[in-house]
Amino acid sequence: MNKTIGIFGGGQLGRMMAQAALPLNIQCTFFEANTDCPAAVLGQVFSTQTQNGLAEFIQSADVFSLEFENTPLADVDVLTQSKAIHPPRQALAIAQNRLSEKTLFNELKIPVAPFKAVDSLESLTQAVAELGLPIVLKTATGGYDGKGQFVLREASQIEQAWAELGPAQSLIAESFVNFSREVSIIAVRGQNGDVKTWPLAENHHHHGILSHSIVPAPHSEDLQPVAQEYITRLLNHLDYVGVLTLELFVTEQGLFANEMAPRVHNSGHWSIEGSVCSQFENHVRAVAGLPLGSTEVIRPTVMVNIIGKHPKSEDVLALNGAHLHLYNKTEREGRKLGHITLMPIHQDDLTDLCRQLARILPEPLALTQDMTI
Repeated sequence: MNKTIGIFGGGQLGRMMAQAALPLNIQCTFFEANTDCPAAVLGQVFSTQTQNGLAEFIQSADVFSLEFENTPLADVDVLTQSKAIHPPRQALAIAQNRLSEKTLFNELKIPVAPFKAVDSLESLTQAVAELGLPIVLKTATGGYDGKGQFVLREASQIEQAWAELGPAQSLIAESFVNFSREVSIIAVRGQNGDVKTWPLAENHHHHGILSHSIVPAPHSEDLQPVAQEYITRLLNHLDYVGVLTLELFVTEQGLFANEMAPRVHNSGHWSIEGSVCSQFENHVRAVAGLPLGSTEVIRPTVMVNIIGKHPKSEDVLALNGAHLHLYNKTEREGRKLGHITLMPIHQDDLTDLCRQLARILPEPLALTQDMTI
């Protein structure tokens, strides 16, 4: 197949999509502000900063996708006058607004925490009265990796919360969910409506940024079919094509949806080595109109993000069962520089391998030297 996929964004997700496309003889181009982006080594980059950049990007490919849910809808609208994009515009628009997202979850009977729209100090005060404390106040648009949020635990914090997040933007107040852990389910839907899902990942965070994911999520046998049902409802309702991610809280009352991401996802990076067909390859297959591949797990894995500082590559590669992925990024606090997938031949060695990796990482993460899997 000789086809070119145009990708809005040229970060590590676009890079890994392009890496998965190459064996299928599919090329990728990118639309990105920084022409020296991580994906630049794998395809032509058209700059968002040039007058004709969007038009040239549209002419560069047969079909289009994205790596970031905050892709400007105005650009997508120009594109769809002549070309197709997967996932669909509707999914992108909903994911860009938390109020729209939670409303859709309610419509599809996917459980969510009670929430209220907030657009003034008075409406925030009313939301506190109706929802009770604690609540999580979030910007309705933008914000990721823990940004754009304020956990409001006492009524005395109302004015501070409003001052920090309002008044220039729409907000959403959500009841605080008492959860035991966070999981995510990733699924892919083809152009023919075929749906495949990967096992639940158990996700651990450090300062609001994903630290590591364990797959399959421990003790998730009863949760898996429920999560699959929820994400399948979303995929079919949106007439979705490509990979979709649904983040979920595990509570005593069952699974509660947190948010969805209309793209390949950090908690699915393990699938490059750990699944028969990775999230990246299956996304490319779906966008290109090809049959989907198996999402079966080869063996249990742990995916660990490299954040802020690089470890010594030789130290990581010396670990038996470690796979290193670097994104060609410079070091910066809180920045995702790469990831490491741990999948030893024997599952019993996984805990020890995680502890070995924790000892050589330069930045402290939720991955610790005394963890047990």
